[in-house]
Amino acid sequence: MRRLPEPTVLAADYFQSYSVVGLLALVGVLFVAVAFGAGRLLRPVVPTPEKLLTYECGVDPVGEGWAHTQVRYYVYAFLYVIFAVDSIFLFPWATVFAAAGYGATTLVEMFIFLGFLAVGILYAWKKGVLTWT
Repeated sequence: MRRLPEPTVLAADYFQSYSVVGLLALVGVLFVAVAFGAGRLLRPVVPTPEKLLTYECGVDPVGEGWAHTQVRYYVYAFLYVIFAVDSIFLFPWATVFAAAGYGATTLVEMFIFLGFLAVGILYAWKKGVLTWT
């Protein structure tokens, strides 16, 4: 009969592995803080009225700060995000699908996921979003 390790040994190994992750996260935060601090200490500070102006693509700010934006560009961006997320989920699905014992379940789950995406595409197509003007 095989003996199981003591629970305190398992917990110690568990927390020891997370302490490495925590230490690396702390080193990363300190690295960024030191870089920003060094940049703040070394940069020249000479504020002028031109430097304090709002800068937008090389155009001087004239008039009001209100402008109309075409909503269709946001819709295109939203559709891109949908397909990007779709492609992100397809690669892990393909690896799980290849594993023994998961074929039918993952196939059904992926068709449900692709069905939701198809409904979104059909909705966008019916609204006329996919026509370029």
